[in-house]
Amino acid sequence: MTLAIVLAAGTPAAGLTTATGESLADRLAAQMRRAGADEVRFAADLDELAALVDTATAPVLITGTDLVAHTAVLRHLATSPVGPTVTLVLGDPPVPGRSAVREERGQVVDAGAVDALDGDATGVFGGALRVGVDDLPTLAAAARAAGGPGPAVDRLFAGLAALGTLIFAQRVRLLVAHRVEDASGLAAAEAAVSAVDEDRAELRLSVKEKDDFFTTYFVSTWSPQVVRLSARLRLTPTGVTAISVLFALAAAVLFGVGGRPALVGGAVLLYLGFVLDCVDGQLARYTRHFSAWGGWLDTMADRAKEYLVYAGLGFGVSHAGLGNGWALAIAAMTLQTVRHMTDTWYGVLHDEAARRPRTPTGAGGGIGDRLNAASTRVQADTGSVSYWLKRTVVFPIGERWALIALTVALFNPLVSLIAVLVWGALAFAYTGALRTLRARWMWVPVLDTVDATLHRDDGPLARRLPVVRPMGPLTLAVIAALGPAVLLVAALLSDAPAGLRWAVPVALLVLLVGGLGAGAAHNGPLDWLVPAALRAAEYLFAIAVGVVGDVPGWLIFGYVFVLTVHHYDLTARLEKRQAAPPLHGATLGWEGRSALLALAAIVGTAGAGLATLGAYLLVVFVVSVVLAWFVRPARSTRASVAPVGAGGAAPR
Repeated sequence: MTLAIVLAAGTPAAGLTTATGESLADRLAAQMRRAGADEVRFAADLDELAALVDTATAPVLITGTDLVAHTAVLRHLATSPVGPTVTLVLGDPPVPGRSAVREERGQVVDAGAVDALDGDATGVFGGALRVGVDDLPTLAAAARAAGGPGPAVDRLFAGLAALGTLIFAQRVRLLVAHRVEDASGLAAAEAAVSAVDEDRAELRLSVKEKDDFFTTYFVSTWSPQVVRLSARLRLTPTGVTAISVLFALAAAVLFGVGGRPALVGGAVLLYLGFVLDCVDGQLARYTRHFSAWGGWLDTMADRAKEYLVYAGLGFGVSHAGLGNGWALAIAAMTLQTVRHMTDTWYGVLHDEAARRPRTPTGAGGGIGDRLNAASTRVQADTGSVSYWLKRTVVFPIGERWALIALTVALFNPLVSLIAVLVWGALAFAYTGALRTLRARWMWVPVLDTVDATLHRDDGPLARRLPVVRPMGPLTLAVIAALGPAVLLVAALLSDAPAGLRWAVPVALLVLLVGGLGAGAAHNGPLDWLVPAALRAAEYLFAIAVGVVGDVPGWLIFGYVFVLTVHHYDLTARLEKRQAAPPLHGATLGWEGRSALLALAAIVGTAGAGLATLGAYLLVVFVVSVVLAWFVRPARSTRASVAPVGAGGAAPR
């Protein structure tokens, strides 16, 4: 049950009366109820607030009595999915006695008097915040310790930030929120609120503030109308996600069928499926229907849809006799998954760097510092050519789907897959080089902030291997990927790949080198790349086993697809701050799965090994999902890292 507290202490506007004759405090209490609060209490001072917080068992919504805002502003604060503890941040001029904030990537990294921030303030505290359950003891402690002059709600917020609480910032956009001190300020704020159509603004707010070029100009220009229609039809975001999956599946089937009408029809369905892929998140933001399950499902569905399309293209290439389409589809899926793993952990690294100081080793600046400053300038110049180039060159999902739709409609699936591979490889090289330089400058060991064993996906064997500390876990993971890579290249170039069966155990031994870093500290400046390197090593080994064993391409694709589903489950849970999958131990770890495949290849049953192990992993995944989300619903946990992309759009 959400508790809302209206805190009156130290607010000059406490005695002001609104145009309807009610006090600001009473109006805010009514707005809190409409925003979703189950109970609203008034606190005369911080000690009384602390006593109320001590008894709370759900998130607490707090506001002063000087806030004039649309009810939607408070509803957005109460339902914000970006983190457990969220504060309202305004762009108003600073006022003496009130708290200013400095934010980076959507996180409040400093708070206090504006002069204490040395000119680095990015906004002012909006007089309202939502505090998650895990942060309630800290909130009570901050309330009891927050003495001094100024509005009590400002002292409370500054004290909460000073105690190291991870606080996310919610900016007010299109809607109105102002803190007032006198009757003239109250009248001006009320006039501003009345001048804005609240529902129309909320519909526009459902669209991400910053998105990619294709999405911004070819989807979001009309998708809000689909959002409004979906809301009227009472569709849920999860329902829209399911429909978008069906569109992508239909497109994949048409790509496999081939023929110009089918290819054009598939391209149209792919575009419409992507529109719905945007609509599900927009509908969640418009209706404020957020859930951990919906966010997890959206992430998993996005990847499943994309890889089903790759499968359709691969089948289409082979069916039309244009080449080995399954090899291209496997390559595209592997490349994209490894890229996503680096994206995930670089996002975690950047969020972690934003809220803690650099170590002395990484404080030297240099090229990383200059790259970071240049990137910040480009991101701030919204709408410029450099801004859109930066957002497009990294080959985001909108651009990938647009490229597939255009190339397959104008040419054929072969051209489409080659285009995806070429652009994807160039984007990977570009982002990898820049991120490596910036990461060395930031020097943030993010894998030390989480369960590294879980996110490395280590099994029992890797955990029991000795630790080789001098080489470092990243070096060992890269070496682990080299053995399977060499075997795969040799098998692809050989006229008789089955003759390389003897090399499979050798490649396995090289692969197991990656396990020698399992127990080491992952605190190097580039150790955030370890999960991606291990993913690449395992995928390459599985593909090599399939090639050596003369396994059909579709079966190799299917097995790697199941592996990607398993690994995306881990990253989605990291992003949504969820616990590990219930049956994670039953997945055997990357080294255990690889050892079983090696055994199957040695005895000449590589195909049966891939099929059996793939089916087993799929069953484990499905059962794990049922256990986590339905039998014993997963409980959100306070993550030791920020959700990926905290500075961007809210997840669903």
